[in-house]
Amino acid sequence: MISSQFVSRITLLRDKVESFDQYPFSLPLLRDLEQIDLHPHVNFFVGENGSGKSTLLEAIAVSLGFNAEGGSMNFSFGTRASHSDLHRYLRIAKGLRRPRDGYFLRAESFFNVATEIEKMDEEPCPAPPIINSYGGRSLHEQSHGESFMALMTERFGGQGLYILDEPEAALSPRRQLATLARMRDLVEEKSQFIIATHSPILMAYPDATIFHCGQDGIAPIAYQDTEHFRVPRDFFMDPEGMLKGLLGG
Repeated sequence: MISSQFVSRITLLRDKVESFDQYPFSLPLLRDLEQIDLHPHVNFFVGENGSGKSTLLEAIAVSLGFNAEGGSMNFSFGTRASHSDLHRYLRIAKGLRRPRDGYFLRAESFFNVATEIEKMDEEPCPAPPIINSYGGRSLHEQSHGESFMALMTERFGGQGLYILDEPEAALSPRRQLATLARMRDLVEEKSQFIIATHSPILMAYPDATIFHCGQDGIAPIAYQDTEHFRVPRDFFMDPEGMLKGLLGG
């Protein structure tokens, strides 16, 4: 099974860490981390804001050769150097196959990626415009949700490694469901996903591994045991009761 996936294991090189009292190694998910064995198809990292899941995802992406602000392997721009040096302390175990496609999406910096595409397309080049791979329409001329769906449906071509940091930030519930369907298509085309998310809709993807990042470190968790599933379920079962408890009255 391992040889059929693009990334099989993430190992923290603990002997190279000078101090676990300094950021980012002071994050609970890193203090006792040794290795993470990934699912060959879909992996979710979930947890509270500040748990470090996005920091870990960024480090995985940079370690694999992606630009820290996002994009495909050939993006090398930088608007502000803000990523940690965690990637220098990770060992990425890869399978025998190599991805034909790949992309790192950061919801917070996708605007910068769209701007870089326009800059690159303004330069003389015999190749077709890069924007053609995204459906041919400027990403800045679309809503955040439309541009993300263009990325999923037009740019992602299968047999790829796709690292997505909080993609639901751009998506309505209906489009999150559409994203699930597109993910299944890409998985059937031998793709692998590594996703940090708060979305109970996205993490419902069947046959995926969910890793919970919390005060006790990082560990697999069942979908129904996540706070992301339990809190909305309890709210929708009794919204008036929960609101009364929260707001009083």
